[in-house]
Amino acid sequence: MTRQKGLDLILEILPDLLSSGSQFVLLGSGDHDLENAYRHAQSQYPDQVRAIIGYDEPLSHQVIAGADVLMVPSRFEPCGLTQLYALRYGTLPLVRNTGGLADTVTDCSLEAIKRKEATGFVFNESHAADLKSAIDRALALWDSPAQWQQVQKNAMAKDVSWQKSAEAYLNIYRRVLGR
Repeated sequence: MTRQKGLDLILEILPDLLSSGSQFVLLGSGDHDLENAYRHAQSQYPDQVRAIIGYDEPLSHQVIAGADVLMVPSRFEPCGLTQLYALRYGTLPLVRNTGGLADTVTDCSLEAIKRKEATGFVFNESHAADLKSAIDRALALWDSPAQWQQVQKNAMAKDVSWQKSAEAYLNIYRRVLGR
């Protein structure tokens, strides 16, 4: 739990999120101020917020698999694995447009939904208002079960294996070697 992960942004919009009837679960540890802020949020909203301070690998997979949306509002993220787990489980990632998050999640734009390429929600700026806008888009899609389920299927079918990367590297080697 660090500011780099954008967890302070979630705290800013948490009251609005919870007013929609949503629930929020956090699992992690790190910055003590953030840990305490999430403990406080849990005490304020005991029926909607659960802050599990610490780390438990099997529980993390259960939390991701049991969620509808996984928020990863990182300010920067070279790669990231949690959004990959979410894709596989059909939990729609809501991520900031940075690093590996941007490389692995296709935003639920109308065009991407029509092309059956949408796999989650992407927002650009590291501001609470942008995060809130992406959450609002997720909640709107939630109200269209057929579209939501199609995006879940897209997410689960997304190829995040090393196959494409390996082929790209082989092509580079072939060009360098003149083959």
